[in-house]
Amino acid sequence: MLHTVAGFDRIGEENAFAVLARANALAAEGRDIINLGIGQPDFPTPPHIVEAAVKALRDGHHGYTAATGIPELREVVANDIAMRTGVATDADHIMIVPGGKVTMYMAIMMFGEPGVEILYPDPGFPIYRSMIEFTGATPVPLPIREENGFAFAPEEVEALISDRTRLVIVNSPANPTGGVTPPEDVAKLAKILAARPDVAVMSDEIYGRMTYDGLPHVSLGAFPELRDQLILLDGFSKTYAMTGWRLGWSLWPKSLYDNARKLAVNAWSCVNAPAQYAGIAALTGPQDAVSEMVAAFDDRRRAVVDALNALPGVSCATPKGAFYAFPNIKATGWQAKPFADALLREAGVALIGGPDFGILGEGYVRVSYAAAKDRILEAMQRIDGFLRNRAAA
Repeated sequence: MLHTVAGFDRIGEENAFAVLARANALAAEGRDIINLGIGQPDFPTPPHIVEAAVKALRDGHHGYTAATGIPELREVVANDIAMRTGVATDADHIMIVPGGKVTMYMAIMMFGEPGVEILYPDPGFPIYRSMIEFTGATPVPLPIREENGFAFAPEEVEALISDRTRLVIVNSPANPTGGVTPPEDVAKLAKILAARPDVAVMSDEIYGRMTYDGLPHVSLGAFPELRDQLILLDGFSKTYAMTGWRLGWSLWPKSLYDNARKLAVNAWSCVNAPAQYAGIAALTGPQDAVSEMVAAFDDRRRAVVDALNALPGVSCATPKGAFYAFPNIKATGWQAKPFADALLREAGVALIGGPDFGILGEGYVRVSYAAAKDRILEAMQRIDGFLRNRAAA
């Protein structure tokens, strides 16, 4: 029998992909499945971005690049950060990576070890806790509460930071809740974190371009006093409908950058060369497709919230960002994961149970409104029928 090193029994996964596999298996059997589980825009990558990758291939960009990314893309990313945050940004602190998860992996691997604590949002993206536990560090949940609009409460963050804290993970706009932390609370959070220069901060801002109702996204990158401890995670997957391209970027403190570069050299050598040229086109080209996509998500958001609140036993706070709703199903009498399993099996609607996003996710499910509006509304009708039939039974 083969024996692996300790730790692999602690590593988790992202259940959205398991649900996707089950949904696809049912669809292969001829079932009509509506997938509101996966966080993937249903829009194609804008044509000018695709053409930039094709041109890069035709121009001969077939080989390795620097592990940190091509200089042209790093410069464009640095300019984009500076434009959006108002803080000058050095391209030498930018790392081009194969998707957003890679930045999480690197940051948690750098700081996680037995005896230390890492704070992470709960409910939150499941890979945070998975990787924390894998390193042997102690995961400390930061409660993300419905009564607070699923935003971070700076005072709770401050209360949870201890002498053992090495990394704090924040995410706004948030997956799975759609919560957006208001500007005044972001400023409070930045002040609290800056007062602990021995603690690193990873700010996951992959949905930063997706906010609604006039609520701005305020990046932690906008606070110069944090730059020496801030790891900023962003990328192209959500904003430009490029999930399959596996292209992301991160901003690192100078003191950590070479560690990130070494991890890149050891793990993936470099990011796909043509995809990097597509990234340049994404950031420097027309942004009309982004605006149109976000407007479509906004329209779906309103429709899905109205429909969810009309379901028996369901209530749904209005999400302020990303493309997820996180309805409360406690009054239905269902536990979240059995509800999601039965709904897929019996009604052909794929959702993700809240506990897949953390201990505090029980009583909720995640609904992605990245699907077409007509399919979302049909899914709501199926859920309504499911709940009423089960109540009648």
